[in-house]
Amino acid sequence: MAISMISHIQLTELIGYLASVLVAVSLMMSAIVRLRIINLMGAACFTIYGLIISAYPVVFVNGFIMIVDIYFLINILAEKEYFNVLEVSKESDYLKYFLDFHKNDIMKFVPTFSFTLSENSLALFILRNSVPAGLVCAEYKSKDELFILLDYAIPGYRDFKTGKYAFNKIFREKKLKNIFSESGNKIHEEYLRKMGFKLTGQPTGKVYCLEIN
Repeated sequence: MAISMISHIQLTELIGYLASVLVAVSLMMSAIVRLRIINLMGAACFTIYGLIISAYPVVFVNGFIMIVDIYFLINILAEKEYFNVLEVSKESDYLKYFLDFHKNDIMKFVPTFSFTLSENSLALFILRNSVPAGLVCAEYKSKDELFILLDYAIPGYRDFKTGKYAFNKIFREKKLKNIFSESGNKIHEEYLRKMGFKLTGQPTGKVYCLEIN
C-alpha cells in the first residue's frame, strides 16, 4: 500500500515536471506553430496534474490556455498564405542590410557563407504574405545546376514552407536538374534532408544534392 502511494506521488510529480519543461521549451521556439503545439502539450500536462492533486485553479487556467492554443492553431493552419519571389540585384541596399542584420544568426546555420556574391550568383527573397521570410543566395555551376550558398529563413518562419516553395516551384521554373548545398550545421543538415537533398560522394566537405525530376 505504501509503495503504491509512493509510486503515485512520484508519477504525479513527474507529470508536473514534464508540464513545466514543455511550457519552458515552448517559450524558446521561434516558429509560432511549434510554440503553440508544445505549449498545448504543456498545458494539457498541467491540466492532468491539477486534476490529480485537486488543484482546480491550475485546471481552469491551463484548460483555458489549451483552448487558446487550439484556437490559434486552427486559424494558423486554415489561413491561406501567399508566396512570391523577388529577385534583387547583388548590389541591393536592402540585401546588404538584411544580410548584415541577420549575420550572427546566419553564421550559426551556415558558417561557410562568405556574404560576398559573384557575377554568376543570384539573390532571391521569398515573400510570405509580403513579408521577406527567407533569402536564397545561389551560384550557377552550369546551365542546369545551381549551388546554394545560403538558404535562410528568419525566426518565426522556420516551418519548412518557405523552403518547399523555393525548391518545388522557383527552381523547377528555372529548369534545373541538380541543386547542390553544403551541409552547414546539424540543424541545417536535417533541414536539407527533409527538403529531399541527399548526401553526395564529393571529396570536398559534406555536399548535398537535390535532383529535380
